Amino acid sequence: MSSSIQSKKILIGVTGGIAAYKVAILIRLLIKQGAEVKVIMTTSALDFITPLTLSTLSKNPVLVDFFDRKSGEWNNHVELGLWADLFLIAPLSANTLAKLAQGQSDNLLVATYLSARCTVMVAPAMDLDMYKHPSVQQNFDTILRHGVTILEAGTGELASGLHGQGRMMEPEEMIDKVSISFRSQMDLKGKVFLITAGPTQEAIDPVRYISNHSSGKMGIAIAHEAAERGAKVHLALGPTNLKIVHPNIDVIPVVSAQDMYEAAKAIHPTACCVVFAAAVADYGPAEVSSQKVKKSGESLTLTLKKNVDIALTLGRSKQEGQIHVGFALETENEQENAIQKLGKKNFDFIVLNSLQDKGAGFKTDTNKVTYFFKDHTSLVSEVLPKREIAKQVVDLIKTHLDKQEQI
Repeated sequence: MSSSIQSKKILIGVTGGIAAYKVAILIRLLIKQGAEVKVIMTTSALDFITPLTLSTLSKNPVLVDFFDRKSGEWNNHVELGLWADLFLIAPLSANTLAKLAQGQSDNLLVATYLSARCTVMVAPAMDLDMYKHPSVQQNFDTILRHGVTILEAGTGELASGLHGQGRMMEPEEMIDKVSISFRSQMDLKGKVFLITAGPTQEAIDPVRYISNHSSGKMGIAIAHEAAERGAKVHLALGPTNLKIVHPNIDVIPVVSAQDMYEAAKAIHPTACCVVFAAAVADYGPAEVSSQKVKKSGESLTLTLKKNVDIALTLGRSKQEGQIHVGFALETENEQENAIQKLGKKNFDFIVLNSLQDKGAGFKTDTNKVTYFFKDHTSLVSEVLPKREIAKQVVDLIKTHLDKQEQI
């Protein structure tokens, strides 16, 4: 019997989808491991599995509406949210995902979600084109920023007959994820992280600037992963349209490379780990015009000066026991350049992105990376959602921190 699940209060939310039949197996496994389980269903879920089945397995009444007309009792969504140690929504439909992302509360399940103070996990299940649709992916990013853990759908044959990503994670694997979550919750509590993310903008004049295509998604995902595990995160964030909502994340908005350096330098002495994920402009205009530069002639010569190398500069003042993690985005001689930066900038490990790899790079929701370590070993990831890469990065940081504490 799993000690991490034993006696835990787990609230299961079931939405409409053919994968709802798997919830019966999930509840049975949770009960077998000693959890106390309650179930909320949406009205759409009633078309796929009966409340009688789930109430029999959970040994608790299944709740659907705010008001139970048979008993005359009010189902208090606030009390349900406070009761649970974990709220697991499985399957999660695209419709309910949109409601979670937008903060709607037109049914008991989503109202309880808005009241929950515990860890929230979701196990999406939908057809592959729905799953990959930009609006659905945007909603996933939104709930991720709100602190929700996403149990990525698997790849296989779908109810439509198509083959691709969209199958709800199997109950046995979900049990493993739940168990790991309870074991790892707050494993970074008391730790202070400094993370740089996003682009910088180097002003030419009041209306123009030099920048790059970074969205900040990778650095923000790492910030959320660390915050979810209890770390206090200071996020020096360049200009981006992404919103960050998490009580453990202190967002420090910056614009230029110098702004980011000043913000990072102020936090650096107190941080046990620094992740340099920002795409900082290497050069900026030598002179910034106070007025808009007018068009004249067939060409314009712009003189650039080198910006401060934040990772290199702070690497020179790295303290004993402090972990520094770098990122390298390369288009040629990728490994050689990354390994050179690893030593030159005093990183404990570096994460290489290659624009030659499909699914990696700026603005994508996925990434493929190679990790290079000081002991000359390396590790290559598959193409994964950036939130999964973030988990890998934070897991590696935790391993390094544990080793430092053992010294």
